[in-house]
Amino acid sequence: MKKPVVAITRPADRAKKACEIVEKLGGSAVLAPTLDLKPVNTDSLKDLVKNKDSLDWIVFTSPTTIDSFNLFYPDFFNDLNCKFAVIGNKTGSLLKKQGIEVDLMPDDFTAEGLVEEFTKLDIRKKTIGIPRTASARATLPEGLKNLDNKVIVAEAYKSLFPMDEKSVKDLIAKIENSEIDAITFTSPLTVHNFFKISEDNEKLVNLLSDKLLTVAIGPITGNILDDYKVKYIYPDTYTVPDMMELLFKVWRDSNGR
Repeated sequence: MKKPVVAITRPADRAKKACEIVEKLGGSAVLAPTLDLKPVNTDSLKDLVKNKDSLDWIVFTSPTTIDSFNLFYPDFFNDLNCKFAVIGNKTGSLLKKQGIEVDLMPDDFTAEGLVEEFTKLDIRKKTIGIPRTASARATLPEGLKNLDNKVIVAEAYKSLFPMDEKSVKDLIAKIENSEIDAITFTSPLTVHNFFKISEDNEKLVNLLSDKLLTVAIGPITGNILDDYKVKYIYPDTYTVPDMMELLFKVWRDSNGR
């Protein structure tokens, strides 16, 4: 039985779990990060740390944000007297490892989902810290501001163009040579950067739509694939394990397995 070869485009330091899942499900993983993440100790992050006692809530949208605090401010989570909201199981699990219980996590792992939960609970006139990457969408801070909250946004890490373009170019060559069965994207930037490196987007769109199984982690990433006119699928729950389970189910169904 042929093993499906699955391309993983997420940052290298966060791709280990995805590769392990692919192997466990009976596939072979090809890692070609189209995004690099770098924790940074910015002035805005310093200000957030300095004013942590004024926070009613702090929102973590990415594991990398927690990595950044552990790197620059390892005592940050000590005596932090506020509530915690997260987007995603992975981020919530990392907080629990810090000894912190999560107060709010939406079923819909998106900024829209979290804003909806804050709206349902009528959380207003609070001071909310959001450490994140500067390239993130404005949906979350704007949505919370619209509920009359004071929102403090701090840049905790940078989302960078991939340092190793060669691995992405090698992946594109493998796609053109029919050596890849499926490809996964876990954020809008993983899609954008992938096509920035490509020398023939039209050809690549056709290959991803017609020759590969293209899988997005959720609808926000899917919207960017829509912009490029790539056909794709995404799971009901926006996590890496669910994305991989869907990928293998669809691949096996289409290959008569």
